[in-house]
Formats: sequence, C-alpha cells, structure tokens
Amino acid sequence: MGVRAEFREYRRAFRRPLMTAHGVWSERRGILVKLTDAAGRTGYGEIAPLPWFGSETLEAAIALCQSLPEFLDLADIRAIAPTLPAGQFGLESAWDSLMQHDPRKSDLPAWEPPHLSALLPAGEGAISAWKPLWDRGHRTFKQKIGVGELAAEQAAFAELIGQLPPRARLRLDANGGLDWDTACRWLEQCAAHPQVEFLEQPLAPSQLDAMLKLAERFPTPLALDESVATLAQLRTCWQRGWRGVVVIKAAIAGFPSQVRAFCQQHPVDLVWSSALETAVARRYIQAHLVQLEHSGNRPDRALGYGVAHWFCDPAFEQDSAAALWQTLTASAIA
Repeated sequence: MGVRAEFREYRRAFRRPLMTAHGVWSERRGILVKLTDAAGRTGYGEIAPLPWFGSETLEAAIALCQSLPEFLDLADIRAIAPTLPAGQFGLESAWDSLMQHDPRKSDLPAWEPPHLSALLPAGEGAISAWKPLWDRGHRTFKQKIGVGELAAEQAAFAELIGQLPPRARLRLDANGGLDWDTACRWLEQCAAHPQVEFLEQPLAPSQLDAMLKLAERFPTPLALDESVATLAQLRTCWQRGWRGVVVIKAAIAGFPSQVRAFCQQHPVDLVWSSALETAVARRYIQAHLVQLEHSGNRPDRALGYGVAHWFCDPAFEQDSAAALWQTLTASAIA
C-alpha cells in the first residue's frame, strides 16, 4: 500500500534582506514532508528550492507534491525527474528517515559540528557583524561580493581583513556575479591576504573554462558553487577537469544517495554548505552526508552552515521535526 505522504509549506523571514549577485532575498520559503507508514512510524524531509542556483521553483515543487499519490513507495520517489533536485532530496531524505526510524528516539541529537562558517552581510555591513559572531565561536566567515560598486566593496574587504584576528579565515562569495577583469582584480587583492581561504564562484557557471584558467593564474584557491548546484553539474565539472574546491548545497543537489556515492567514489575537495534550509534538512545532511568517513570533507574546512543568525523565527531551528510540523497546520498542500 505504501506510506502516506503529507506536505506543508513554510515561510521564514530574514532579520535583514540578504543581498547577493542574484538579487535581494527577504524570505525563505519551502516545504516540509511527512511520511507515515502503517505502523505509525514517521519520517520527515524538506524541499527547499533555490531556482537562481539551478533548482526547480517553489511552484514546481508544490506541483510535484500535488502530483504524487497520497500513498507512495520508493519507486514513486525514484521516478522524480532530475529537473526537480530539491524534490528528489526532500522525498528521499524523508524516506530514509522513515526507514531508519527508532521509536525510542524521534529525532537526531543536537548538531555540534567542529566549526561553522558564519555568513556576513555584503559590503560595509560585514565590518560590524563579524565580532559578535567571533565571540560566539566562529572562526571562518563568508562575505558576499559582486553586489555593489567594486571600489567600495574592495575597501570594505580591506577594512574587514584588517580587523580579523590572524587565525580567522575569510571566504569571498561572488555568486557568479563577476566578469574576467573584476575577478582578476579581486584575486590580485586576495593574493596579499593568506587569510582568504577561497574565492567562491567568481564567474557564471557557463564560464568553467575561464575559471580553470583563473585557478592556474592566481594563488588564492577558487571554489565552485552555482556550477555544481546539482549532482549532474558536479559530474560534468569533474569530467571537464575541475579539481578545486566544490561547495555542495545538498538540499538542492538531487537524490542524497547518489550525491553520497559520488563523493565516496571521487576525491572531491568539498565543503558542505547551506541552502538556507531549516534544521529538518540540515540535520539529515549532518547524519547522512557530512559524517561520512570518506565524504571528502576536510576537517580544516568549516562547514557552511553558520546562517541561523540571519533568521527571525527560532522555531525552525528546534530539535523536533514533529514539533515544527505542528506549527504549520494551516499550511497544508492539498
């Protein structure tokens, strides 16, 4: 007969708009998934699309939920199209959680990873934001670039890097918003600052050949993000010779079982990173991907999940997926 599938939409406001090269983002929306079997066991998952990263839209994800039978099996999940990678992740993660459900323990223990990279505001906002996060224990930070005027952004970067303690690390994330000349100017400035861990996605995903040339030309490492948003893209970049850092947002990468297999089979220099999902998806990623013995995740690289301070509602960070589900009773997807 299969397991019963239910879906509820969520909306989560940012404390302040998040500015990236893709635009201004003020609200995170997604879908929680609940699967229940005949014995009453439950498994939860999350569909958290990021269409500007290459996943499906929220509307397409809702349409997927409405198209699925009320009672589904693993074959129904496996049949989800690759054009719906967030849906693939959300349904398979819920299925995995259901199959491994322990009635004595409804949720995973609290996540206490070794260290997280904290996301800073773009531009001058980063200068006042880093110290409180340092005091909370963060030692790696990410700053968005490619959002404003180049001279102003580089001046803010210079002030920030001058303030950071020597053992701090800084990641710069352009979200594919630079051109060749601007990327070179950033990499020239980064070369004088070994605290810069890497420059993330300087050019658009269509410019992989140019990024391969940049990687050879400058000492600061480059990382791919939008270029490897889905597993299919990761495979393509690997086949075309990319051996630098890859930032994987597992929540939009596709079926987690296939992502896990690829990372186990290839020596990927990877950083697991947030798609601004809730604790439901993040804690699944913790248990099923980050903690893999051969996942490729270097212990000296902070995980890209230091984002909770960007949100207003702490309910989405609570340990219990069941409790979060109950807060969304008015948001069922029919």
